[in-house]
Amino acid sequence: MDYRLLILALGTFSIGTDSYVVAGILPQVGKSFSTSVAAAAQFVSVYSVSYAVFTPVMATLVANWPRRRVLLLGLLAFAASNVLTATAPTFELALAGRALAGFGGAIFVPAASAVATALVPAERRGRALAIVLAGVSGATALGAPIGTVIASLGDWHTTLWFVAILGSFAAAGVLLWLPNMPATSVVTLQQRLAPIWDLRVAATLATTFLVMSGVFLVYTYLSVVFDRATQGNGPLLALLMSIWGIGATTGSLKAGSLIDRFGNRRTFNIAATVLLIDFLLLPWTSVSFASAAVALAIWGMCGWGLVVAQQHRLVALNQALAPLLLALNASAIYLAIGASGATGALLLRSLSAHYLPLIGATLIAAGCLMGETAYHVIRSVRPWQTAAIPERRE
Repeated sequence: MDYRLLILALGTFSIGTDSYVVAGILPQVGKSFSTSVAAAAQFVSVYSVSYAVFTPVMATLVANWPRRRVLLLGLLAFAASNVLTATAPTFELALAGRALAGFGGAIFVPAASAVATALVPAERRGRALAIVLAGVSGATALGAPIGTVIASLGDWHTTLWFVAILGSFAAAGVLLWLPNMPATSVVTLQQRLAPIWDLRVAATLATTFLVMSGVFLVYTYLSVVFDRATQGNGPLLALLMSIWGIGATTGSLKAGSLIDRFGNRRTFNIAATVLLIDFLLLPWTSVSFASAAVALAIWGMCGWGLVVAQQHRLVALNQALAPLLLALNASAIYLAIGASGATGALLLRSLSAHYLPLIGATLIAAGCLMGETAYHVIRSVRPWQTAAIPERRE
């Protein structure tokens, strides 16, 4: 295995850990700043919105930079942001650190994927991408639980120092061992956002946004939704997060073969339906550790399996624009994560956290309906409505 890909994977692992570990440390963050868990959840919202907004913007602004410089900028901004958040004396300054972390991640992850494909021959590009992106899925199964355990043994500040150190190690690896590759071809921001105006793309992205809003409405508040199962025990919460992450990794890997066999529509509908039932039962299955573990495993598998189906649907629209379409899908996911934190904060003013999954289920159901709408739009939309992308049927 090319060690340079492992360096990039370490970078995505550190950023993925930072994305998902906050759900396990919200009560500590709230207590530290004398604020509620709902207010502390804005750590998630600010990070996610920053990531979603800056992904297309920074990809355009740094398009003519050498790739190593782009990777270093992303990782150094990411590491510095976690130090800022860990040492911030006020909640507002800590939130600024979270916004900077999203900025760093938005620069690094797309660039790392592009560099990975350039480091290997054409016939190995798929595997190279899988290695780099495995850092993100590995973070859900390993990084976030480890960070949660660290917080339970010390405090949440230690967890962010841990993430900053991971990012710094990745930056050192990039500086020492990655070649100084030239800039890629420049694509304007207008060109990057043009596919949004295609009705087929817009409907598919809306599906992703609705379903992921439902999923992360619960994940963001995982520590309080499952407090009856964990009894406030940090290692038990970390174990549940790990089970979710293992399910997510398994679902992502298995979804590909299911899509090849049954198509993206059927795979999405099955995964979304099972996920919907799982969420409807969560107010009761989250009571005990055993039933919570089963529910989280199902949630992880179906929740991330349907993301792969969404990616497949977008790529099928236009192979040539696949990088742009997948970047837009990633932005939709992170916007959903950001919205879920804010929505949950409002709901928790009048609703027990144990019933958040029912609201999440409503959003998932809306996503299912939008998914069917997207399918029929793909099949029937008129050519004049698809100027951004040439007409293609599923």
